[in-house]
Amino acid sequence: MPDFVRDADGRVPIAVFLSGRGSNFAALAEAAEDPAYPARIVLVLSDKVDAKGLDLARAKGIATAAVARRDYDSRDAFDSALEAKVHEAGAQLICLAGFMRILGRPFVERWEGRMLNIHPSLLPAYRGLDTHARALADGVAEHGVTVHLVTPELDDGPALAQARVPVRPDDTPDTLAQRVLVEEHKLYPAALAAYLAG
Repeated sequence: MPDFVRDADGRVPIAVFLSGRGSNFAALAEAAEDPAYPARIVLVLSDKVDAKGLDLARAKGIATAAVARRDYDSRDAFDSALEAKVHEAGAQLICLAGFMRILGRPFVERWEGRMLNIHPSLLPAYRGLDTHARALADGVAEHGVTVHLVTPELDDGPALAQARVPVRPDDTPDTLAQRVLVEEHKLYPAALAAYLAG
């Protein structure tokens, strides 16, 4: 594990990247309200200026930034703008929480061991999108969620934690997604805390 520069109170400053409503950010933020939690959220960043998660962060008094991909002529320029915001906030670790942009290899390699993602499947199964529908189409008995370290290959880094959810005969992608989401909100804060504890 990297040597993180911690706050005076021993907590690691983190940035959360999101693109939507920010429910996993909310779970992390709730955990971080406990002074004993090993991380403190210093920035919430989105590629969407109207992401609901940014409103949630502002309501909690957490610094926010929006960096729109269309404002940059290359992925590298976009990634550099994201990274500048992270450095400006003093974050030591990035948590991807529904961030729907693929980050470039140079960015990911610079943050190796310092960037986590949460993915709604039991990796290595169902990398990418539409995981719940794909799991149902395959008739699997269980589905779930994985927190993993980010590597340049999509949804391919070492798993830190997983939670399993039984698939019911009457499940739809929506009902399965709702039950997986409940587990996501418990797993991400626990996995981050365990990782920072070494």
